[in-house]
Amino acid sequence: MSLTYTAHDVRRNLRSIPNLVFVALLPAVLFILFGAVQGWSDARLPGGNVSAYVMVSMAVYGAVTATTAISAGAAVERLQGWGRQLALTPMGTGGYAATKVAVALLIAVLPVVIVFLVGAFTNASMDDLWRWALAAVLCVVVSVVFAFYGLAAGLIFRSDTAVGAATGALVVFAFFGNVFMPLSGGMLAVARFTPMYGIVGIARYPVTEGEVATMGGAPQTDSLLWLVVNAVAWAAVFGIIALLAARSSMGRR
Repeated sequence: MSLTYTAHDVRRNLRSIPNLVFVALLPAVLFILFGAVQGWSDARLPGGNVSAYVMVSMAVYGAVTATTAISAGAAVERLQGWGRQLALTPMGTGGYAATKVAVALLIAVLPVVIVFLVGAFTNASMDDLWRWALAAVLCVVVSVVFAFYGLAAGLIFRSDTAVGAATGALVVFAFFGNVFMPLSGGMLAVARFTPMYGIVGIARYPVTEGEVATMGGAPQTDSLLWLVVNAVAWAAVFGIIALLAARSSMGRR
């Protein structure tokens, strides 16, 4: 892993203003619209209020968008010949992968920090300081699952459109994953098996302690074990797809 290349790639991503606005500022705007200014945002949950619940949800969405875009872009770079260029340097494939993972996580920190700052200066509330810290860390950590997703998308589509296609599909994943708005009934039952449900549930656990916000109906809860199983299972699915796509692309060469 090259720290020099890591620093260079972080700076390169930070200079991409359109992507930066989409990744870092859009989640904060969504939080203000769906969390801070809503009349029910002060309603209580086991570890905080509904505004904090929405804040964490939007932070996860921003972090996932960052890791997806960077990992998809990394896959496209290698397929377009950047891998042969790197072969002339001491940094091998493993080092390149480790560098891209580090860059993705560093960029993912940005939307989390911005959304949490907006939440702290509006009406987001958690009962303890450690809940704020743990939720912020979890938002970044769980976004690794979608680094595998972005890598798979980049290897399959093998063009610059891979990044747009992969990040665009996140809107669908987020809606059906109970991220943007509380689901209930049959839609909630289906949502529990979707890719984003587990990771956002883990990140929101310091606020919810497993309680599920729904649009009416009887109160429901999610066990932490189920949320972790969901996240690990989808990480494995995306990882296997990426591995098969990588082997296929190498075979064509």
